[in-house]
Amino acid sequence: MHKKLELKEYQRYARHFALPEIGMEGQTKLKNSSVLVIGAGGLGAPILLYLTAAGVGTIGIVDFDKVDITNLQRQILYDINDLGKSKSLCAKEKLLKLNPEIEVNTYELQLNSENALDIIKYYDIIIDGTDNFQTRYLVNDACVLLNKVNIYGSIFRFEGQVSVFNYFDGKDYGPTYRDLYPNPPDPSTVPNCAEGGVLGVLPGIIGSFQANEAIKIITNTGSVMSGKLILFDSLSMQMRTINISKLKNRYTVEKLIDYNQFCQVNAAPMYENIRSINAKELKEKIDKKENLFLIDVREPWEHEMGNLGGKLIPMNSIPEHMNEIPKEKEVIIYCRSGRRSAEVILWLQENQQYNNLKNLEGGILTYIKEIDSTLLLY
Repeated sequence: MHKKLELKEYQRYARHFALPEIGMEGQTKLKNSSVLVIGAGGLGAPILLYLTAAGVGTIGIVDFDKVDITNLQRQILYDINDLGKSKSLCAKEKLLKLNPEIEVNTYELQLNSENALDIIKYYDIIIDGTDNFQTRYLVNDACVLLNKVNIYGSIFRFEGQVSVFNYFDGKDYGPTYRDLYPNPPDPSTVPNCAEGGVLGVLPGIIGSFQANEAIKIITNTGSVMSGKLILFDSLSMQMRTINISKLKNRYTVEKLIDYNQFCQVNAAPMYENIRSINAKELKEKIDKKENLFLIDVREPWEHEMGNLGGKLIPMNSIPEHMNEIPKEKEVIIYCRSGRRSAEVILWLQENQQYNNLKNLEGGILTYIKEIDSTLLLY
C-alpha cells in the first residue's frame, strides 16, 4: 500500500524538502521503502539512526547479541542502562523514540542458510553491518538469489571499506562481494576487532557512508557506489576509490551453502597436534600448586585488564623471549579466546621442538565465565 506523507511530517523533513534532488517526491519514496540492517553493532548503530531520522518507512534489524560494556566505545545507539539487554529490542525502542512515524521489525536470531531468504525477501535494500566473513558471504549470496542490492561496509583498527553490491542499474546487476573476495581468507590470519582494536569513531564514519548509499538508491539521487570500493584511512584522512569488475569465471550462486564450512570457521586440522587443557583442569592444577609455567600471549593492555598470573609475552615477541620458555615443566599458554595461543604453540612445536605445551581451551574468556567471574572481562 502506497503511503502518503502526513502533515505532521512536513516540518520533520523540511530540510529534505529544501533539496531539489529529494524534495517531497524523494521523501515519499523513503517512507515507502524498506531496509534490512544485518548487525546492530558498530556499523549498524549509525546506519539505523540515520535511516530512522531520514524517514525510511520500514526498518528491519537482525541481531541476536546483547549489549556489552565494550560496545559503548563505538556503538552509540546504546548506553550504560542497556547492558545485558537485547541489542535488537534496545535499538527498536530508541529508534521509535527518535521517529515514531516509522515501523521497526526485529529478528533476534543468528542469520543462517535456513532463515536468510525468508527474512531478506521482504526488504528492498539490505545493509551488511556484520563483522565476519561467513555472514558476509551468506548475505551476498542471499541477495544474489533474491535480486536484492547489498550495501557493504567493514572496519578494522583505523581503516574502513564501503561498496554497493548486486545493484541493478536498469540493464544489468553490478559486481558482488564474491567479485571482490572470491575466496575467504584463512581464519587464523584474520584478527577480530577485540584483538586488533577499532577506533571508536570509525564505524560512525563508515556506517554513515552506508546509510548515505541507501538514501541515494531509494531517492534515485547521485551516483551509486556500484563497481567501486571506498578505502578510508582515518589516521591520514585519505580516501581512495578502486574499481571492481565482475570476474570472468565468477562463482555462480545457485543456493545457500554451509558458510562456516566454506570459511573454515570450525575446521582446524592444523590444530590437531596441539594438546589442550580446559578451565576446570587448569584451576585444579593451580589449586594443587603443581609445577606450571603460564604464558599470556595477549597485548599488554589486555593483560592489565585481567590475567591469570601468567608471564606476559605478546604473541609477536615470542621469538625474542625463547630463553624464558622452559622445556622441563608443563607450560600453559593462553590468550583471549585460544586462537593466538594455538598459533604460538604450533610455531614453538614446529620450529623449536617443544613438547611440553598446552593451550587453554577458550582462552581467558572461558576461564572467567566458568571459574572466576571476578577477573575483569573485556
